[in-house]
Amino acid sequence: MSSMSKPKVYITRRIDEKYLQAYQDELEIRMWEKEGGPVPRETLFKEIADADALFAVLSDSVDEELLSKAPNLKVVANMAVGYDNIDVEACKKHQVVVTNTPDVLSETTADLGFSLIMATARRIVEADEWVKQDKWQSWAPFFFAGTDIYGKTLGIVGMGRIGEAVARRAAGFDMNIQYHNRSRKKDAEERLNAKYVSFDELLETSDFIVTVVPHTKETDKLFNQTAFKKMKSSAIFVNISRGKVVDEEALAEALKSGEIQAAGLDVFDEEPIRADHPLVGLKNTVCVPHIGSASVETRTKMAQLCLDNIQAVVSGKEAITPVS
Repeated sequence: MSSMSKPKVYITRRIDEKYLQAYQDELEIRMWEKEGGPVPRETLFKEIADADALFAVLSDSVDEELLSKAPNLKVVANMAVGYDNIDVEACKKHQVVVTNTPDVLSETTADLGFSLIMATARRIVEADEWVKQDKWQSWAPFFFAGTDIYGKTLGIVGMGRIGEAVARRAAGFDMNIQYHNRSRKKDAEERLNAKYVSFDELLETSDFIVTVVPHTKETDKLFNQTAFKKMKSSAIFVNISRGKVVDEEALAEALKSGEIQAAGLDVFDEEPIRADHPLVGLKNTVCVPHIGSASVETRTKMAQLCLDNIQAVVSGKEAITPVS
């Protein structure tokens, strides 16, 4: 197939060529030169003017303005499970297929969620900094004493694939697992020995609360001042879903006042955050830069699924994991 007739794909972040080699014969692939920095909007508009496919990441806004500048566009492959960065209705209007990357990142994101539970409960980051700053002088009975994880009650808000994966890990710590979800999942209750409770009961009785809900109108700032007031003063809050499901001002206040004990956060309302963000300077908070699915194995699978979706759609086949 000559390069003239290959479908054109634009990737909005630099990806190592080794992940693209298997697709080069079928697709003409161009990409932004930086892995860490977003492609400027004007550059993106120029690049998609003749593109058949867009390989996007969560920070790329795919809206009516963009779609109107891409008359040949057939598919947007989002390298994420969530797709709140994409105007799905506008894509339907322009007859553009939207795909995402479900399943492949559930286990890895659950690993990160449990890492945040452990890091906050056992004050791992604080203790690491103490040693690195050469402050360790002696041992004391309650020196960096944290909170036990085993035997405690874990409340999971959102019992989808990632929520279930977190519950499976919790079982190994002999935790009491309870969850709240839009709809009750009795099969999950049996498989995971999990108890369905109301949102309020979950807030009031859980030692650890992990949110894995998508961002919707219903979940916007779901975790707000009212929610934090209902939690135990010993509660630890972990967010591996979307930053916008949390009222960050209310969370910062709850952490400062001792209303809750600690928080582990992978996502934020506006990303990236800076070092002067009100949550970053708190000793009882662990903040990481949206790395839920960031293992080499999983990110490789996500990139391949995006490209496989693109290849399918541009060759006239059904998308593998379509959103719309």
